[in-house]
Amino acid sequence: MRILVLFIISVILISATIKAQELNAKLTLNTRKLPAANEALFSSLERSVNQLLNDQKWTDTNFNKNERIDCTIVISMNEMTADNSFSAEIQVSSRRPVYNSTYIATLLNFRDTKFEFTYTQGESLDLNNIVLNSNLVAVLSFYANIVIGLDFDSFSLNGGAPYFARAMEIANMAQSLNTKGWEPFSGKNDNRYDLAVALTDESSKSFHAFWYNYHRMGLDEMAANASRGRIRIIECLPDLQKLYDARPASPLLTIIGETKMNEIVQISLQATAEEKQSIKKTLNQIFPTKGHIINNLR
Repeated sequence: MRILVLFIISVILISATIKAQELNAKLTLNTRKLPAANEALFSSLERSVNQLLNDQKWTDTNFNKNERIDCTIVISMNEMTADNSFSAEIQVSSRRPVYNSTYIATLLNFRDTKFEFTYTQGESLDLNNIVLNSNLVAVLSFYANIVIGLDFDSFSLNGGAPYFARAMEIANMAQSLNTKGWEPFSGKNDNRYDLAVALTDESSKSFHAFWYNYHRMGLDEMAANASRGRIRIIECLPDLQKLYDARPASPLLTIIGETKMNEIVQISLQATAEEKQSIKKTLNQIFPTKGHIINNLR
């Protein structure tokens, strides 16, 4: 009996140790533009950001260590505007594996140029779901939810909705901070508030359909049946046209243009000549700055 009890306890302990938080975030802190970077301060900042991103429990879902969402955060410091106050840029990217293959699909590659924050050496970054008093915590929490939402959305239709809703809550709460990047309806593709609205607004529902069908029904099928996967991806492209017709300046189109254009073109190279011309026409209308990629569809 004692042996059985010890065995059960050991199984529980092992199970607990293999569970992990949702994010596997890799942070790069670029301080080259600062004339005299305080090494101790930025080492402390790096530790605090890593702890918030990788140790915080962002969802109610249990992740195994190998299921964590890979993401990369690059914070480029532009200037120190006052003691412990900084103006910076943040680039957020995330990826997810394609089923039964070695291919890794990029889900997000987003550059935010309006990132202002304060940080004191040794300060811990604590997430408070009721009140936001740190723009650094607000921005990191916002993007953590966006990364998780896009990942969940790629595996189940509207699976990311709770995390996009949380990002919208953070964007609303951040209005009290009175810092750049949260201005409502700025019309800028790198504005956080506009991104949250786009991901939660009814007019963008075709994005979520596209995102799910493209990844789960298309890319994930290609290892088993490349032709079927390609057809499903081509069949979901009209959802991009619907999104464009509803919101031609949507930041979601920027996300798609930055992460999916090369994939779509490479996959469409196997389409018929008629299909290629139709795809090329649609993509050139929606993504006019990506012509150098789209025109490879000959």
